[in-house]
Amino acid sequence: MPITTDYAQSSDINALVELLNALFSIEQDFTPNEAAQRRGLELLLASPDRGQIFVARHPAEGVIGMVSAQLVISTAIGAPSAWIEDMVVREPFRGQGVGKLLLEHAHSWAFSKGAGRIQLLADADNAPALAFYRHQDWQPTRLFSWKKGLL
Repeated sequence: MPITTDYAQSSDINALVELLNALFSIEQDFTPNEAAQRRGLELLLASPDRGQIFVARHPAEGVIGMVSAQLVISTAIGAPSAWIEDMVVREPFRGQGVGKLLLEHAHSWAFSKGAGRIQLLADADNAPALAFYRHQDWQPTRLFSWKKGLL
């Protein structure tokens, strides 16, 4: 059965929360928080010009994967840049090209918005994810990610 990708809808939020729970359960810097994930998803869905959530759908299984993309202005390239986040595919569907389809959809959206670069963060201990991004021709940078909470 063909897997398709399209834009997430508000009716997808429950499935997206489940995917984020799976993702944040394996990441070192995040923990699942259903209320926070719902708020974030709703904010993204309400701001389609600044960001989008893309989903992979299986005809019988529904939403099986997701990725989000958000625009920022990069002074380094003098153009918008897209941040890719929340890349996750349900376990039984990994290794079947679903992640590649999602990234291609996000890439096309970013390009259509004038982005000159796409970038993402990946957990340093997530060897399968790092291998996946390398296989998709993503290049590691020499930058470190730092954070400080505001809430």
